[in-house]
Amino acid sequence: MAEPIELVVGADPWPLTVPSDRAVALRRAPVATPAGTPRQLVHDALEKPYHFEALRRALTPDDRVTVVIDPRLPHLAEMLAEVLRHLGTAGVGPASVTVLSPPNAPQAWIDELPDEFADVTAETHDPADAKKLAYLATTKGGRRLYLNRSLVEADFVVLLTGRRFDPFSGYAGAEAAVFPALSNEETRTALAGEFSTAAPAASEGEAAEIAWLLGTPFLVQVIEGAGGSVQEVVAGLYDSAAEGVRRQDARWRGTVATEPETVIAALGGAPSEITFLDLAQAAATAARVVKKGGRIALLTTAAPDLGPGAQLLRTLDDPTGAKRLLDKEKPDDWAAAALWAFAAKRASIFLASGYPDEVAEELFATPIHTPSEAQRLIDTGGSVLLIPDAHKTTVTVG
Repeated sequence: MAEPIELVVGADPWPLTVPSDRAVALRRAPVATPAGTPRQLVHDALEKPYHFEALRRALTPDDRVTVVIDPRLPHLAEMLAEVLRHLGTAGVGPASVTVLSPPNAPQAWIDELPDEFADVTAETHDPADAKKLAYLATTKGGRRLYLNRSLVEADFVVLLTGRRFDPFSGYAGAEAAVFPALSNEETRTALAGEFSTAAPAASEGEAAEIAWLLGTPFLVQVIEGAGGSVQEVVAGLYDSAAEGVRRQDARWRGTVATEPETVIAALGGAPSEITFLDLAQAAATAARVVKKGGRIALLTTAAPDLGPGAQLLRTLDDPTGAKRLLDKEKPDDWAAAALWAFAAKRASIFLASGYPDEVAEELFATPIHTPSEAQRLIDTGGSVLLIPDAHKTTVTVG
């Protein structure tokens, strides 16, 4: 008899048992305990960057510095404060620093930042405000590039961002935090549909060229851990980008030898931090490996807001025509809705969530509510794969 395995769903453990003869092993690198607190990890990464000297050696006291932040990072204010302290050791005071957020980003970090950094300038990028944009260059592909003015006119740029798997760029963070997020409205709209339902893959695309045109920003790449923790931090010039991707893969990429008939995909973490894109990415991760026509149980305690694309799905009888309709409407949550429809076409979805049952059903899912219901899916036979933190993970067969 197999020992129960606890999957963390939200903040709660769900004990599930899979007989050893039906368990599909998720092969991945061993996970080490983080080497320090988020603050300590950032401190150490700035003092000993990847293939570079301490960041302060690249700065002068007269520099105007723009720090681009990732609002979804856990412990953001704590890590940002450490970046600002390091800038201070080079003579760059808070009044010379602009902290730049992507459009519509929450600003909770401002209240959590220590008072000693009250003089930093906080800016949220507005892609529709021509006065806040500046021409940088024309790319090799002929794109006239307009980016945030504070970014373009800075003497030095630091990107404090999380590495994640992403349907748009393959890997979020670093260069992908600049383009197209901090470009003009026209460019952002033109690129909105460029996403993939395939497993994330690294690429040297337009975002990499644009990072080089900016003058090689300094990267502080955060690899997240489980439960809102920080696993490690990789800092350095642009040649450290590939190392950040490698460490993201080491923490969050796995493989299976065969396609399971049932996948149990759990999402841990605070419900307020889970987005519908997270749910859709978890569903897509399961769908890429489950046997066609199999079953996916998606376990979360969250009920994130549904954008226009997800609302559009709710009007359909099944996911068959969803892609064509999404391609026509181009909603803001296009990628999330398309990933969800992809998963629903591949397999039967069972959804434990904070949504009312009728919402789950309108999203082509059968609602479930308890660990015992998830266990019944396991007990009804077939091979089973368990994926913890499925919204952060990618899995392939091979």
